[in-house]
Amino acid sequence: IPVTSTCLNITTTMSTWLIYSDHEFVDCCLQRMQLFSTCVAFSLVADMGIGRGAVGNWTLSIWCFCFAVTLIILILQFCEFPSRFPFFWYKFSVTYACYAALLCLSASITYSITYVQFLPYGPYRDRAITATAFSCIAYVLYAMEVAEIWDLYKLNSVTCYVLTVPGLLKMLETFTACVIFAFISNTSLYQDQPALRWCVAVYTICFLHATVVLVLNLGDCEYRLPIPFPIFQLGLTLLSVLLYASALVLWPLYQFDEKVGGQPQRSSDVSCKDELTYSVCAWDQRLAVTVLTAINLLIYVGDLVYWSCLFSALVGTQAQPRGSQ
Repeated sequence: IPVTSTCLNITTTMSTWLIYSDHEFVDCCLQRMQLFSTCVAFSLVADMGIGRGAVGNWTLSIWCFCFAVTLIILILQFCEFPSRFPFFWYKFSVTYACYAALLCLSASITYSITYVQFLPYGPYRDRAITATAFSCIAYVLYAMEVAEIWDLYKLNSVTCYVLTVPGLLKMLETFTACVIFAFISNTSLYQDQPALRWCVAVYTICFLHATVVLVLNLGDCEYRLPIPFPIFQLGLTLLSVLLYASALVLWPLYQFDEKVGGQPQRSSDVSCKDELTYSVCAWDQRLAVTVLTAINLLIYVGDLVYWSCLFSALVGTQAQPRGSQ
């Protein structure tokens, strides 16, 4: 038995590295184009100085992050790091590509909607439009890398958690939570109301839940838990659904209901009166968090349905032999 297990591990390791070697050239070309696109995007915005505004600073940080991580990946590939840790590398590379695609997509949409359209015609507007275009190109390149790796793994029957339905759902949950955190960085939105502080705690707790599940799966530690992983996942997802449901009720109630101190009309918010401001006003931030809370709740519900069906199938499979006896 140990000999068979060792042979299987060696075969799996070799096949994993061969799969990576097959797409290494295409992957390297895509990563170089990603590096160029993100470099152009953040260079154009960084050169705008104070005129880029708060939204520009946020998108600038995203493009800088993607550029830096992609550069590190290219350097590690040049140093033949993937051949030494093939299991870790193929999981890390596809996970990063998924997150980078989502980040560049969100940066392109947010930057164009909340910033570019308010800029007057001139060199700043031209730079902002060009940066947005290169951000969209970077998104397409990262998405192409994910699709290329996905097809390659399916062809060679290699599985990766982030390329499965629950893995993609977990990535969307954590990504949406990160966008929520960006909007609630303005502490004045919730610091005066205990119910709103509870909502912030909900976002944090559920984000940690999803992060723990991702780390366990990417580290192949999900089956080292004292309880079966489907039960663990089902319990965490059910708890997250209940917590997000409470946040979806409390956040819009205390933000928009005038009876509890909310602002039902956008015009009543002083920070929203200047249409040329290069930052999202407080009322828009409240609305954005409300919409994102509803979206993330739907994602958690889909996750809960998936694990409920899987758990029911497992229970039915285990109960069938007993019934036949």
